[in-house]
Amino acid sequence: MNLPFFLASRINKDHTATRKVSRPAIKIGMWGVAIGLAVMIISVCVVIGFKHTIRDKVVGFGSHITVSDFLSLQESGNNPICLDDSMMHQLSSIAGVGHVQRYAMKQGILKTNEDFLGVMFKGVGPEFDSTFIAANMIEGHMPVFSDSVSTNQLVISRLMADKLRVKAGDRIFAYFLGTDDIRTRRFTIAGIYATNLRHFDESICLVDLYSTVKLNGWQPDQASGAELTLKDFEQLDQVAKEVNREVDRTPDKYDNTYSSRTVIAANPQIFSWLDLLDLNVWIILGLMVAVAGFTMISGLLIIILERTQMIGLLKAIGAKNRTIRHTFLWFAAFIIGKGLLIGNIIGLGLCLLQHFTGIVKLDAAAYYVETVPVEINIPLIILLNIATLLLSVLVLIGPSYLISHIHPSKSMRYE
Repeated sequence: MNLPFFLASRINKDHTATRKVSRPAIKIGMWGVAIGLAVMIISVCVVIGFKHTIRDKVVGFGSHITVSDFLSLQESGNNPICLDDSMMHQLSSIAGVGHVQRYAMKQGILKTNEDFLGVMFKGVGPEFDSTFIAANMIEGHMPVFSDSVSTNQLVISRLMADKLRVKAGDRIFAYFLGTDDIRTRRFTIAGIYATNLRHFDESICLVDLYSTVKLNGWQPDQASGAELTLKDFEQLDQVAKEVNREVDRTPDKYDNTYSSRTVIAANPQIFSWLDLLDLNVWIILGLMVAVAGFTMISGLLIIILERTQMIGLLKAIGAKNRTIRHTFLWFAAFIIGKGLLIGNIIGLGLCLLQHFTGIVKLDAAAYYVETVPVEINIPLIILLNIATLLLSVLVLIGPSYLISHIHPSKSMRYE
């Protein structure tokens, strides 16, 4: 049997009244580890959930990679590129690309009898992945858009609906400025969405691809660009390089030049803000580990001082300093283990409570979400537990050397 482990387990089970000093110290150390781990779990789950939720919202409005005209990407214009079957097949064949869809943009004005609003009409075709918009639909339904006929169906945001005082099912006029005239279309509002991304909600409404292409005066095989959704976001840089190699700076049959841009390059301010959250998490993790470590050091020193007689007795019967040090480190590991168990219960319990109830609310205008999002990453939580255990034990190695300064002849008389 492992002697240090055996002695540590016996000390751990000692609940005699004579240990009035060490018991509070043990509890403080245990709760220090528990609270520290709970805060770390909550911080990590909230930050991961927040980053992925915002990222998915931004990607949901576009894609991971956009292929468009070179001048349009550089100057925020609206020049067309050829997206015939051959080019669509070429893009969808790139390794890592899961879905490709066309889009065409057209500026216009929505007008009611009382008010009007300038918006950007985004035309989408039958291949449009409506999962994201449908998940954020608050009124009406998601229509099936076409690239060969006008459906006269329109999807707008809640911000637009509130400003224009319209609802799903209402009919509304849209005006488009042409080269030498103004064109009018009448749409039926099929659905109203709300993503809380104000930058997009204020400007983007969805119509069929056929209408925007025709209003722009383009050929049927032209569009503003193609949106590429990847199978794995972590492969963004790798796939972006492949897309760049395949199509960037190559001309189409209308002498327009293909170019590409990632969602991070298109929305640098949002992703820079999300990256800052990682720094906050590292600071929180460092502080919590430090708090747990200091409380455990204090507790271990109190326990060693209180067990001076036992240490002297063990030395008197031939126990080495190393054996006694390992005994107290095992005892500390027992305390840390209890703290980890309690910390996991508290941290995961609060995360699950928030996940299923959304009890903690946020200002959607400032944070883009109405409730605090949480994402429980089991492998990462296990890694946090292991790291906390190892770091807490490592910081105790130094204080444990105090045992080597305890002399048996003096400690046996210690009261």
